Amino acid sequence: MTDLGMVIVGAGEAGARAAAELRTQGWAGSITLIGEEKWAPYERPPLSKEQLVAEEEPSPVFILSDEMLARHDIRFLSGTAVERIDRDRHSAVLADGRQIRYERLLLATGARPRPFAVEGSDPSHVSYLRTYSDALALRARLQSGKRIAIIGGGFIGLEVAASAVKRGCSVTLIEVGPRILMRGVPEDIARIVDARHREAGVRFKLGTAIDRIQRTGNERSIVLADGSIVACDEIIAGIGAIPETTLAAACGLEIENGIRADEMLATSDPDIYAAGDCCSFPHRLYGGKRIRLEAWRNAQDQGLHVARNMLGAAEPYAAVPWFWSDQYELTLQVTGLADSGEKTVIRDMGAAGKLYFHLSGEGRLVAVSGIGSPGIAKDIRFGEMLIERQASPELDALANANVKLKSLLQA
Repeated sequence: MTDLGMVIVGAGEAGARAAAELRTQGWAGSITLIGEEKWAPYERPPLSKEQLVAEEEPSPVFILSDEMLARHDIRFLSGTAVERIDRDRHSAVLADGRQIRYERLLLATGARPRPFAVEGSDPSHVSYLRTYSDALALRARLQSGKRIAIIGGGFIGLEVAASAVKRGCSVTLIEVGPRILMRGVPEDIARIVDARHREAGVRFKLGTAIDRIQRTGNERSIVLADGSIVACDEIIAGIGAIPETTLAAACGLEIENGIRADEMLATSDPDIYAAGDCCSFPHRLYGGKRIRLEAWRNAQDQGLHVARNMLGAAEPYAAVPWFWSDQYELTLQVTGLADSGEKTVIRDMGAAGKLYFHLSGEGRLVAVSGIGSPGIAKDIRFGEMLIERQASPELDALANANVKLKSLLQA
């Protein structure tokens, strides 16, 4: 089927990177990139940070501008929905009835915010943050003096809380778990982040569920299960994301915590691949454990990687996971899967921050978590390289801030 082209459904980080990489790798046929938003592909990390606090109305930070799309000869269909995938005819059927045939298809459909549903939670009463349009709408609501209630103590909720404080809002964050950052972040780091938010004026309601939302006139109130009430002007929910698998499921692809892919990021149909937040895959550094990652760099790395495999490279994807979050002056970074560790070694670097080395029962380094100044990024990168090499460093060396991690790589 050499007359058919490459079709990518989803114009986020993974889809955009894959489209450009196909050209870089020498694909001379057609490339069609399909996105439901009107914007050219843009970066999402600034949505919860810079683009909420900028004094002037921000612009998207483009991954592929219109000029770049033209230069790469990528056909970009913006504001366009794919209605279904016809695997027999090798075509993506658009909502307007058009059919775009493919030799290889990439599903980079991302994830959608998990809806918040309790009594009184009318969609018009609750805001979410996923798209650039969401960020613009939310930015307009974060006005000085406004009372903001944030539901969810994960990265998105906390980043929005920090941005809202910078805009002069009064912020209350509600988390059903016993602490913030329950997934993949050590409790010690969560305590440091918690303390910094409290110092900035954020109020926390931890370990309590929400019973209902009530509205009287312009007044909104969140009634908690313990009977306490949080009065607010705006409610923002950040309670996780659901992988977007609708198209994949409808055309019969295997689903398992996302679109099920193999090490090569190929789905149960060898001509269809998946990448980014929608994709679950086995990771060889963690014993073939199937994981799904909602992270900027994973989407970027998988987009580049899957493009090569769509062209026949057949390379297993085994990049070490990496997450980061900036809140106030703090940088938080995690490389690897911290919950795979059975023991932890702490390196205290004073004012520069702390590193937490997570090791398997056999002593192999499986993750490194860090919090402090932006300078910790260098150490996290060395930790990532140690994980890649499946190293088992000496515990005393990991704990000693005077021992350079680079020297452990050389060892």
